[in-house]
Amino acid sequence: MSVITTGKTFANGEQLSADKLNLMLDNATFSNDAVDLTSTFVDSNGAIVVRDSGITTSKIADTAVTTAKIADSNVTKAKIEDVADMKVLGNTSGSATAPQEVSVLDEDDMVSDSDTSLATQQSIKAYVDASSPFIPSTYSGEESVTLPNGLIMKWGVVEDSPSGNTGVNIVTFGTAFPTAIINVQASWSTTNTSFTNPVYIKGGSVSTTGLTINNLSGTADVYWQAIGY
Repeated sequence: MSVITTGKTFANGEQLSADKLNLMLDNATFSNDAVDLTSTFVDSNGAIVVRDSGITTSKIADTAVTTAKIADSNVTKAKIEDVADMKVLGNTSGSATAPQEVSVLDEDDMVSDSDTSLATQQSIKAYVDASSPFIPSTYSGEESVTLPNGLIMKWGVVEDSPSGNTGVNIVTFGTAFPTAIINVQASWSTTNTSFTNPVYIKGGSVSTTGLTINNLSGTADVYWQAIGY
């Protein structure tokens, strides 16, 4: 069994020369005995060629394929598109790590309350649209509303504020502010012409449970507003 076909065949009695030896070696080609004909073959020029099917995973050593050996243009969507339904590739671990599948939730009520999942545009719109705006049925007495960012607004009216230097109106909130008040305002009704001096919030009287409004003369309805959280 010969794996090489020499480039020169000598006849019996033929004179041996350097040129003929060079021809024997320089023009030598591989024979089919040099290949397995499955993963490799001998082409028409007598060279050994590796078939495309002959390059298998078992022939590639672990960690042998490096980033530098992969062209950017070859990292295509088709190479990474085997992602489960309603998943995207991302990282929600809180530190650097390999990408992983992140859930995409389509929940109109946001019931999962997940801090590691994404929401669909449709579910966000449905959740916002379903959030009822604050539309009070009456403004008599205290009203209170909590805004989406946690800010709380309370307001009301103190009727027939007593006159005189000692006139006071104590306002007690129906429900206290959980943490603090950041602003209070008071004003008197412009329909009452007998009220000549402005009202004011008594210094040191403001708390999460209420406030005190003073007036110096006249009688009027005093409107108040408190903002806190």
